[in-house]
Amino acid sequence: MKNIITQFSRIFVGILFIISGLIKLNDPVGFSYKLAEYFSEPVFNMPFFVPFALGISLFLVILEVVLGIMLLIGYKTKVTVWSLLVLIVMFTFLTFYSAYFNVVKDCGCFGDALKLTPWQSFTKDIVLLFFILVLFFNKKLIQPLFRTTVQNIIIYASIVLSAFMGVIVLNHLPLIDFRPFKVGNNIQQGMQIPDGADKSVVEMVFIYKVNGVDKEFTEKDLMSIPEGAVFVDRKDKVITEGYVPPIHDFTMEKDGSDYKDQFLREPKLMLIVAYNLVNADKAGMGKMEKLYLDAKTKGYKVIGMTSSLPEEIAAAKKQYGLTFDFYFCDAITLKTIERANPSIVLLEKGTITQKLHHNDVKDLRL
Repeated sequence: MKNIITQFSRIFVGILFIISGLIKLNDPVGFSYKLAEYFSEPVFNMPFFVPFALGISLFLVILEVVLGIMLLIGYKTKVTVWSLLVLIVMFTFLTFYSAYFNVVKDCGCFGDALKLTPWQSFTKDIVLLFFILVLFFNKKLIQPLFRTTVQNIIIYASIVLSAFMGVIVLNHLPLIDFRPFKVGNNIQQGMQIPDGADKSVVEMVFIYKVNGVDKEFTEKDLMSIPEGAVFVDRKDKVITEGYVPPIHDFTMEKDGSDYKDQFLREPKLMLIVAYNLVNADKAGMGKMEKLYLDAKTKGYKVIGMTSSLPEEIAAAKKQYGLTFDFYFCDAITLKTIERANPSIVLLEKGTITQKLHHNDVKDLRL
């Protein structure tokens, strides 16, 4: 019985780590955004790690895949099981912290392929911790499936292939797009809220300074606010979150007006997405003006989309000789649309027909 439970745990944990790792390896940039969120001030306040988020992301996802394979074939059992235990303890702490303090809405465990709430993520890690502890206390029952030479070849090959996959997706696009802005999706439809969908329950909270200290009061407490209290701010506290459409916070703003309803009706629309013009790839940005002119001759409406400040837009247009207009959209939304900075998106009346990394401009179908 002990052997059956151990072998089941071995297969279950191994396969889950491989699947989880490959999903994130398909989009390591997306996972790096999630790590940067953990490193940010509201969570662990370790901003010095943010510049290394992508490198850490690649290391962790390749490690996940390789450890899963090592467990399945029984390669260096002690090292493998100890590594799995350390990883799952770390992940369990992170997901508990996120859930208890409500600081990170999605752990990113399965990328955009499967969204889990913080408490679902924590529960998943507790289950994994149980099975890994089974493996930890029964290491002797995990026997190699192949002789040492074959084992070594499998592990080295998995490291090389995982690293190669990482290089491919970083220099092009994710092999599989799980995001709401994938090719074939319609942006207008993605923003719609179905009839009868659950609505958010929001409570207004008023902040007053009382004896030099900021205190929160709900609407029910307004009649009991102490005399002399000074109003500071008002905020909305979400009690129960309702339905959130797959696409939200999508705008095409310029000079205080939102043009998305107009532009998303265009039969030929090209978006040049550069969520951060200051950090945009210089070689990629250097291709955009020629691309704009080529698309314009073929009847395309071409606009840039960015979250950069007006002065940064002006500086970029001068630096790269750009003559098309830029429209504002939230940085998180733009990073969701496309991982490259810059990138190209073609739309037909709001439906995405093609997406390209700036390295793949030659593949554009105009």
